[in-house]
Amino acid sequence: MAVMLATGLWGLDRGGMWGDESVTFQVAQRTVPQIWRLLHDVDAVHGLYYLFMHAVLTVHPGEVVLRLPSVCAATATAGLVAALGVRLAGPRVGLWAGTLYAITPMTGHYAQEGRSYALVAAGVAGATLLLVRAVDAGGARAWWPYGTVVALTCVLHELAVPVLGAHALTLALLRVPRKVWSGWGRAAGAVALLLLPLVWVSQGQSGQVAWLVPPGWDRVGRLARNVAPGPAGPVLWGSLLLMAVGLRERRTAAVALPLLLVPPGILMTVSQVRPLYHDRYVLYALAGASLLVAAGAGRVARVLGRVRFEGRRTRIGGRRVRAVVGVTGVLALTVTFLSQLPVYRQDRSAAHRPDNLAVVSALAVSRMRPGDPVLFVPSVGRLAALAYPKGFRRVRDIALRESAPRSGTLWGLEAAPGELRRRLAAVDRVWVVAERSALDPRRSPPDPVERTKLAVLAAEFTVREEHVHEERVRDDVLLRLYVRRPAGEPPRDPTGVRPPGVSAGAPGLASSGPDANRPRAGRPAHPPTPRLSPDVGRW
Repeated sequence: MAVMLATGLWGLDRGGMWGDESVTFQVAQRTVPQIWRLLHDVDAVHGLYYLFMHAVLTVHPGEVVLRLPSVCAATATAGLVAALGVRLAGPRVGLWAGTLYAITPMTGHYAQEGRSYALVAAGVAGATLLLVRAVDAGGARAWWPYGTVVALTCVLHELAVPVLGAHALTLALLRVPRKVWSGWGRAAGAVALLLLPLVWVSQGQSGQVAWLVPPGWDRVGRLARNVAPGPAGPVLWGSLLLMAVGLRERRTAAVALPLLLVPPGILMTVSQVRPLYHDRYVLYALAGASLLVAAGAGRVARVLGRVRFEGRRTRIGGRRVRAVVGVTGVLALTVTFLSQLPVYRQDRSAAHRPDNLAVVSALAVSRMRPGDPVLFVPSVGRLAALAYPKGFRRVRDIALRESAPRSGTLWGLEAAPGELRRRLAAVDRVWVVAERSALDPRRSPPDPVERTKLAVLAAEFTVREEHVHEERVRDDVLLRLYVRRPAGEPPRDPTGVRPPGVSAGAPGLASSGPDANRPRAGRPAHPPTPRLSPDVGRW
């Protein structure tokens, strides 16, 4: 827990929220009636989390406070994984399992994110420990704590429900008596009944995850790299080998293996028909990997502890060998952590997240004049103004019809196409906040308001200035000043052209990596649409 807490607090104030975090930040600061109204139309799956964060941010609305619950949850999860290891295989395996969980890069990534995934992982780890205790106790009362924790965890995020399948397989592998099955069945049934209203409401909001795609074998490989304490090289292969050895520990494997395989397996299978899978939705499965690796290491340590080394003058065995094995284990964990330091350092950079909305606000402060009109393309880009209002306090949101809190939406309601055309016709200059791909005139977004924005900009305006980070990785988020085109001047195609007035701002919001490799596991794959927070406010 100390290792996890130190890792979570390291670099917690990275100087910028990305899209999903900004949604948590601005929604949690609304009143409870406003949050309740929002949940009727969007993000019902995050309702309990938003209400919890509403209480947290009442203390102090800041980026560090936003992420502290995730740090604390990850710390608790490390302790719960250790407690599971102690109960299943002894203190040494428990210590190794908890430490492995704490130094796994995927754990550190979500421990520093203002979303619910670390809290869900803590709930699942606690429920799994209560399951083992209920099996050992055998009484009916032991299932009440288990059912309560599972219910709270699934309400926190309903895609934690597959953990019930993992626990059912655990009971089958342990060959528990009918009495235990009966107690677990009543608890699971109560959880299912409690979740039915949430499932019914969230089905109507399933369009929020329309960006997900059916996972292929590449996602399986990426998940294997994510749950290991090292995403590549000897650490990865050593972890997989120790997992295989850990399967020989029957009781530990009966708990850890279903937790590792069943939730991802269920979501990946369902996603072939209706995509619902993303690595972060099964963060809680990582506990199973840590337990298996630690169990395998514990088995190897026991075998070595029985070895006797006899020489002409020395005889080494028993306690001495066990001491050597213990020191070796500590060194192995230390080397594993040190080998991942570049990953940790990179992950603690604001530029490494999918978006850095603080950059947009900083550019706005330095470039916009009081009263300037600003246009967000697409409207989700308004999250920058909601998360960091200082940069946009002096300007006028020309497309906004009703604010996000008042409209019960995530980023507000915009004017109809006709009204938007009239508003743009009344100005001679307008600042545009967008990713470069979003301004491609060849695009035809399905939303008529977004089509109107592109059409008016292309037909009536020309680019005067553009401010963006110089080092393009995939697609810079830029700040463009459009001015009205002189009469008779033909429209120009601004695609790929960097006009005069370009300045180097802060790091681009769309830096590379999260979809392709472990350090940025939070980035989903999606079609080439505007990439400013493609999954903000989504499950």
